[in-house]
Amino acid sequence: MPTEQQTTDVDDSLRVIALEVADDLAELARVRAWAGRLLQDLPEVQRADALLVVDELTSNALRHGKPPRQVRLLRKRDWLSVEVDDTCVDPACPRPAAVDGGHGLKLVNAMSVSWGQWQRPTGKTVWAEIDLSRAAG
Repeated sequence: MPTEQQTTDVDDSLRVIALEVADDLAELARVRAWAGRLLQDLPEVQRADALLVVDELTSNALRHGKPPRQVRLLRKRDWLSVEVDDTCVDPACPRPAAVDGGHGLKLVNAMSVSWGQWQRPTGKTVWAEIDLSRAAG
């Protein structure tokens, strides 16, 4: 079962919330519900885009990464960053689209203003930034 951690505000405008994710694809529904609650104030189109990014990054970590895994939402008024950690050292990279997948990082790219990853000797963090100041739709 995932656990949620909330950090204290780094400053008056940044909120960071983290969720530990168990090694089970069924966790995707729980992660979506968690993120949905935290982002419920967004216009529906922005919320749907943000949840798609959360879902794709988490799904990739569950399918291709190694535990432990953590999802973080870093939010300011007009900006959201989604970060997903896992302990697989292989870089995340788009793969050719096929019936069984290969669309995830392309969707993340389309829904975010930027995305990338930080490599560590013990794993990686894949992240995406979403501009919440743009008009929904």
